[in-house]
Amino acid sequence: MDRCPACENPVRADDRVCPSCGVRLVGATASFEPIAAEEVTGELDSATAEGPVLVVHKGAETGERFYIDSDDLSVGRDPESAIFLNDVTVSRSHARLHRSPEGVTVEDTGSLNGTYVNDVLVNKALLRTGDSLQIGRFRMIYISGGSA
Repeated sequence: MDRCPACENPVRADDRVCPSCGVRLVGATASFEPIAAEEVTGELDSATAEGPVLVVHKGAETGERFYIDSDDLSVGRDPESAIFLNDVTVSRSHARLHRSPEGVTVEDTGSLNGTYVNDVLVNKALLRTGDSLQIGRFRMIYISGGSA
């Protein structure tokens, strides 16, 4: 269950209008069942990445790289997100990535479908090279690179 952006009353995922105030619910996040991790074929070569990077392994943008080049990045379906994942299974504001001397941490920001690291639902987790990060239908592999 989610909340109406206008009146904050509960709405169901399949509601097209808020039953309380009648506002049209546009761009609702669709729910889905998480998929099991597949073996990553090929070798992860962290030497090719100058810094921390997420490489899309499964999803609409397979092969795309998202460089973690600042200390705080938003991840979501909102086009203003630093990492924009355009799929209805991704919440508008799905997660945040935090870079620190310890490494990169992913933190779920109350998304509908959750954030998974190595097939485990997490609220917050420190990423290590080779970890699988799933946000919606996107499965990304984390590579720490030379500067993390």
